[in-house]
Amino acid sequence: MSTATIPTQTLAQRWAEYRHQNPKSRIRNAADDLGVSEMELLATQCTGQPDAPVTRLRAEFSNILQQVPTLGRVMALTRNNSVVHERKGPYLDVSINGPMGLVLGEDIDLRLFLMHWQHGFAVSEDGRRSLQFFANDGEAVHKIYLLEDSNGAAYDELVTQFTAENQSPDVTVEPAPTPAAEAADETIDVEGFRAAWRALPDTHAFFGLLRKFGVTRTQALRLGPPELVRQVGNDAVDKALRTAADQQLPIMLFVGSRGCIQIHTGPVHRIVPMGPWLNVLDPDFNLHLKAEDVAESWVVQKPTTDGIVTSLELFDAQGNNLLLFFGKRKPGIPEQDAWRELVAGLE
Repeated sequence: MSTATIPTQTLAQRWAEYRHQNPKSRIRNAADDLGVSEMELLATQCTGQPDAPVTRLRAEFSNILQQVPTLGRVMALTRNNSVVHERKGPYLDVSINGPMGLVLGEDIDLRLFLMHWQHGFAVSEDGRRSLQFFANDGEAVHKIYLLEDSNGAAYDELVTQFTAENQSPDVTVEPAPTPAAEAADETIDVEGFRAAWRALPDTHAFFGLLRKFGVTRTQALRLGPPELVRQVGNDAVDKALRTAADQQLPIMLFVGSRGCIQIHTGPVHRIVPMGPWLNVLDPDFNLHLKAEDVAESWVVQKPTTDGIVTSLELFDAQGNNLLLFFGKRKPGIPEQDAWRELVAGLE
């Protein structure tokens, strides 16, 4: 069953008043304060007129994504409630297989889950043009921003090609999926689970392991092989980022929404705390982590055919994964010794 939004005109007026009172507030914060989704606010600006700041796109996400490489260098943005991941570069090697997709450039590296992509918009705000995609509950799953050196003509062609016939500002949102309840620890075959973990062939098999034994991600860490998991302080990510920056150690940072996992691979340089946020502020990569939202931090080791792979994994109080942190590696190449030493020093 879907839930209709507040009447559009009323919401548009409320947002206009909110922006007048809070000129520096971002749309996501405005949505939270007004008790609606980001998509509902955005849609109030759909007028169907040539000068409309927001244009609704047809839900042909596979075809849209395969044309994004024509835009040249852009900024990809994927976020969850507590982490924002921004990476600049071209979309290269885009492939779609049913509801799954990949972008495999050196700069922009994405895993796409298109079953969660339900709405798309072209947006012009304060001189910035973007493509923005949303799930049925109005939560943003991925955004693509033009840069000064992007191909603006190709963007205009893409928007023209995929403009939806319906340009109504009215949208309907549905409740977000309710996570399955965690099973009681005593109902889990812990020894079987630990044995299967120790026998993992690669890191991707870990998700199947969770499903097979009916455990949540944080429950798996509590019950996993004690020699392969350990909980560390929630300031470990700060230390790990600073150490990696000092050593110029190439790393991998994974941040996911429901519809996209975005990966940065390479070194980081400027680690800058600002209020509640821990930031990486580099020319082509920005990360913004709301540190106070980190409720659990774990060092996790997974066996593979290439040897142990080690990660630092952050979770919020609801058990949602916020960020995965690895040393740079590729299949067939063992994990870096410098990364293992870095993680071994986290407490």
